Amino acid sequence: MIAGTETTRPRHAVLRQGRVDAQPAYLLHIRPWRETSLLLEAFTRDYGRIALAARGARRPHSVLRGLMLAFQPLEISWSGKGEILNLVKAEWQGGQPPLSGLPLFCGYYLNELLLRLLPREDAHPELFAHYLRALMRLGYSTRRQVAEADLRGFERALLAELGYGLTLDRDTDGAAIAAHARYRYEIERGPSRVLHSSPEDENAALVLSGQTLIDVRHDDYLRAATRNEAKQLMRRLLTHYLDGAELESRKWVRELQELC
Repeated sequence: MIAGTETTRPRHAVLRQGRVDAQPAYLLHIRPWRETSLLLEAFTRDYGRIALAARGARRPHSVLRGLMLAFQPLEISWSGKGEILNLVKAEWQGGQPPLSGLPLFCGYYLNELLLRLLPREDAHPELFAHYLRALMRLGYSTRRQVAEADLRGFERALLAELGYGLTLDRDTDGAAIAAHARYRYEIERGPSRVLHSSPEDENAALVLSGQTLIDVRHDDYLRAATRNEAKQLMRRLLTHYLDGAELESRKWVRELQELC
């Protein structure tokens, strides 16, 4: 299990409570269950990721039927004990533009990261706020570079919440990052300055500019070089923490690009 940051809420508090009311949440994954119900993975503000059963939600006249959608802000109530809790009530909160096109795929990518990396029943209210802002910006985004900046910012926030924050201000020798220098980013150690590099060296390891490290630290993705190098950096880090598993959302994007 990936270690998260410490919180004041007792671990597994969800399982010990009989009922929780009016909790802000987003649905990360939805699948049919039995004849008329749904199984949900929800990301909640104060209880983290939880599993819910929405009983009868697929019935034609169910009040839950039209609310079981990803990327929409909900306020939910649940009850029960155990691994799967019972959804009691859900209310749509509004304000989130629908996602389509590239932003929609970006949303699926964010959801898959949370499903793969975030342990259940660990509260991450700051990460919840990052997720909310990312979805809102994606909903209004019409430019690819804006979407990329939102993804990089969320990836960085997620890694930090899980205890894997990036070192972006100093190299492994303790020296401040120099914009003109080149660095090899070593996982779980940080950037190591490359004094004498060759094309072969840069192809064999993740080497990026000091300016990129500075830009990422300030969430500044205006430079095309920064966007490209930051994407490679985050991809390398996430692949490591995912134990090499490929994300399904990345496969979808690749297949879509091959078709178009």
